[in-house]
Amino acid sequence: MAKLFLVPTPIGNLDDMTFRAVKVLQEADLILAEDTRTSGKLLKHFEITTQMHSHHMHNEHKTVTGLVDRIRNGQTIALISDAGTPAISDPGFLLTRACVEAGLEVDCLPGATAFVPALVNSGLPNDKFIFEGFLPVKKGRQTRFLILAEEERTMIFYESPHKLLKTLKHMVAYFGADRRVSVSREISKLHEETVRGTAAAVLQHFESKPPKGELVIVVAGKPKD
Repeated sequence: MAKLFLVPTPIGNLDDMTFRAVKVLQEADLILAEDTRTSGKLLKHFEITTQMHSHHMHNEHKTVTGLVDRIRNGQTIALISDAGTPAISDPGFLLTRACVEAGLEVDCLPGATAFVPALVNSGLPNDKFIFEGFLPVKKGRQTRFLILAEEERTMIFYESPHKLLKTLKHMVAYFGADRRVSVSREISKLHEETVRGTAAAVLQHFESKPPKGELVIVVAGKPKD
């Protein structure tokens, strides 16, 4: 039966690719990739020759209807992002929603997602947590921090290297200098690193050692009274 597959891809180490993910990509009629150049290297490594089309935040609104029609007419489509699980701070939600609304089958494979290892190795409570993804860049940023300052669950954020210091400074200001923070970068790659400590200490670390690579910030929730 034709369906949409959401296929996680490695966030660094290619050995994290699952056998099932390779099989699905080999057997699909079409692969949708966030960046065909990036994904082309992955497909070449695993000797996957399936046709590939570009599917990203700038064109997904225009292509969803046609893709749904292709699945309805019998094609199996696999969606991948540059790294990690599609639709987690990456394109994928719009097509998934459209397929669900059309009564088409959607199958998300288990696999790599950056925030899970960052949360687990942070040493912070992980029985309850919230995933915030990327914070607003400008509009709504202060409002979001004011709301999160009262959050008692562990919080998880994605951040880029050039915005990390700004975000950590805001965390010191809104959450307090002593709030526990863990920053993981380059997860599963050669230079993987996790820096743990108070918000002030972690900020000081990255002020003296500019960050490189993709980052996940894990922050302890507000202490209960």
